[in-house]
Order: sequence, then C-alpha cells, then structure tokens
Amino acid sequence: MPINTPENISDNTPENSPELLHFNQLNLPSALLTRLDEIGYQQMTPVQSLSLPVILNNTDAVVRADTGSGKTTAFALTLLAKLEAKSFSPQALVLCPTRELAHQVADEVRKLAKSMLNIKILTLCGGEPSRIQTNSLEHGAHVLVGTPGRVLDHLEQRNVDLSMLTTLVLDEADRMLEMGFQDSLSAIVKHIPKTRQTLLFSATYPKNIAALAEQVTTKARNIEAIQEQAKPQIEQLFYAMNNEDSAQLVMNLLGDHQPENCLVFCNTKNEVKDIFNTLRANKFSVLALHGELEQKDRDQAIIQFSNGSARVLVATDVASRGLDIAELDLVISVNMAHDLDTHTHRIGRTGRAGKKGVAITLIAEKDDYKMRLLEDTFAEPIHVQPAPALSNNTPLKANMSTIQVSGGKKDKLRPGDIVGALTKDNVLSADDIGKIKLESTFGFVAVNSRLAKHALGLINNNKIKGKKFRAKVL
Repeated sequence: MPINTPENISDNTPENSPELLHFNQLNLPSALLTRLDEIGYQQMTPVQSLSLPVILNNTDAVVRADTGSGKTTAFALTLLAKLEAKSFSPQALVLCPTRELAHQVADEVRKLAKSMLNIKILTLCGGEPSRIQTNSLEHGAHVLVGTPGRVLDHLEQRNVDLSMLTTLVLDEADRMLEMGFQDSLSAIVKHIPKTRQTLLFSATYPKNIAALAEQVTTKARNIEAIQEQAKPQIEQLFYAMNNEDSAQLVMNLLGDHQPENCLVFCNTKNEVKDIFNTLRANKFSVLALHGELEQKDRDQAIIQFSNGSARVLVATDVASRGLDIAELDLVISVNMAHDLDTHTHRIGRTGRAGKKGVAITLIAEKDDYKMRLLEDTFAEPIHVQPAPALSNNTPLKANMSTIQVSGGKKDKLRPGDIVGALTKDNVLSADDIGKIKLESTFGFVAVNSRLAKHALGLINNNKIKGKKFRAKVL
C-alpha cells in the first residue's frame, strides 16, 4: 500500500514515472563521481532519482523499493559521501535480514568506495567466527554491514563503539521484522546516537513497518519507489499434498517439468534436508541452503546454483531475497509460506527478465486458510489439482562444474586471467567456460563438467600472472 502522508513522494505509474536523473547532477564528492563513471553508472534508476536528492541532504527517509531496484547504490552513496576517512570509528551501520544480503551490500559499498582512500568496510554476520570479527574491529572500520543478531552480540560484549555513528540503514526492514528481529533492532538503536540519519528500506509497508519507522526515524520523508511494471508471465499451479511424501512429489514434478533450474522452498530446515537427500540419492544435481550451514557452505551453494553447476536448490526462505538469479524456470513451494508477502516473493523469483516462469505450490490441509488469502488476490478461484504421478524419471543433471581457485581480488586476479589460463592449450574453448566470480581471496569459475579434470590440471600445474594457485572442484 502507498505511504499516505503529507511528506510522501510517490511517482509509480508508467505514464507518470519519475524523471531519471544523471549522477553528475548530484552534489557528490568528485571521487565518487569518478568511480560511478568508471563502473558505467550514469543514469539513475527510479528509486535513486526519487531518493538521492532527498537523502543526500541528511534527511531521514522511509523508502518503499523492490529488491534489485538500485536501492543499495542509493544508500551506499549517501553514507560514503559524508565519511571522514581519517576517523576509523564506525560512522555508518547497515543492518540486513540475512548473511547473503549483508555480503552483497558490503560488496556494493566496497565497489563504490574503491576510488576513496583507506575506506574500510567490515561485515558482522553469524556463521563466521566472532573472534576474527573482534580482531578486525580492534583496527577500526568506517562502515559496518551486518545482521542484527551478530551486531548486537558485539555491542553487548563491548567489541564495538557506535558513539560516532552518523548513518543507520535498515535494509529490507519488512523481512527483518518477519524474521523476529524487532527486539534486536530496538536494542541496537539504544547504542546509537539520537542525532543521526536513519534510512529505512522496505518492499512492503505493513503496520509494523510504520511503527518501526516512527520508533527509529525523525521527521522522515516517505518515498514510494515501487514501479508499476508489466506483470511477469508466471503460470501458477496448485497440487494437493495429502498423505503424499513431499520429497517424492517434488521429484515427480521435477521429472515432469524438466526445468533448466528450480528453486524449491520449504518452511523448515528438516524438510530441506529430507528433500535434498531424496533428490541426491536419485542422482539429481541438487544443493541445500538453510540456516544451519556454515557461511562458506551457504556462499558456495549460491555460487554453484547461480552459475549452473547445480540444477536444483532446496532452501528455506533465507534464500527468497538477496539471491540474484535473473532467469529461474521453476519455483516449487512445499506448503504455503508463513505469510502472504513471503509467498509472493517466492513466486516472484521466476518469470523475471521478460521470461516465462512456472510457480508450483503444494497444498496441505493446514494451508487452506493462507491459500484463501492468496486467492483473494486472484481474478479467478484457485484450482487445486490431484498430486501428479511420476511421468519422467530422468534426473536433472548439471553440465557445468565449479572450480575454486585459491586466489582472488587481493591477488590482482581478473576474470580474463582465469579464462586465459583455461584456454592456453585450446582444449577448453570460451564456450566451455561459464560464470566467473572473484572474491577477496578466492575465485570461482564454472567449466564444462566433461573437461573439469583437465581444467584443474591447467590451474594446478601452471602459473597465472607468474604465481602458482591451487584449484579444486566443489
């Protein structure tokens, strides 16, 4: 729903869309303008055009914006523009609902800050040793990006001092409240100076977001940056799940539809494990993603699914936001999600970038009430079909494998260096090499599975940029 207040900035219809500004029209430090030009950021997205002229004036704001709309760049530029580089006390804190999103946000801030000297961005998330984070905090940081639980842990242990903080950002605030972080957020705010800029970004605006905004902001401007777009081409199917085994039913559906890739959502990690084990036992190319996994394993699962080294990802809703997969053939929900907004986000993972998509929901008796709420948003009644029988027992197998290289951005590696190393003997062609992702100390490259062993040998037995690196297949 729109934010109906006198301070509301709303411009979300195609015929009345906001004028898209250029970044050089903003009063930004020259280093940031240079960096924006270097990375090809020239014209702003709608959310940036609506919000940046407001929030660069140190004004509090509540911004309703979709994931993938460019909101991260908007708040990153705002907090970077006013950093005092000589002070290594934390000056900005960005809170995110999940580790995955926190790391994505930190990467974007680092990318934009590259032209600024000696700017340190530190992530504080669970799934990583707290001791290592504590050691990093002792050396100071300009920007902290983290999840509420871990940030609060460090505050309670007095590992971090936020008394010099000037900017607080709550990213995907609706998701944080859905995940039960209200008390943690309230506790964190008590450690932050009252005189600060607070920016709250949310895809939806339920009553609890309004209450949170009132609690943490001062005279906030409300900015409606949800853009009306053509409805995605998503075919929604509903199947009854009475006494059927959910893992077997998911396997039947995958065999029947044979999608290029599929995201299977479950409400519990135990169901994730059950479906993952069944699919793996039946030779499907499948990975699991849930909160019990170590951060390294979660990151690697996302990388492998994103680059096509796995055809199926079975996940809890930790993956429903912040997982950047542009083309997803099929989404399967095992039961309705805990709330309607989350279920809608699940469905919206498919049918992106103008592609057709299919969203399947498996309905049990306990889902009836939530299904009727969903039905109220449809033009026609939902038709629940009988559970399908197995019609095709061909498992989904990936044609690509992911190789991890023991070098990354700190080693000055570039994607072109890895491509050159893999094609030097002309056994692998460019078509045999998929996506390449370089992190600080590691690199990941997708290669044709048939040639993965040869690719390993090329990296392990030769030098790249005059240096030896180790490689292994994930």
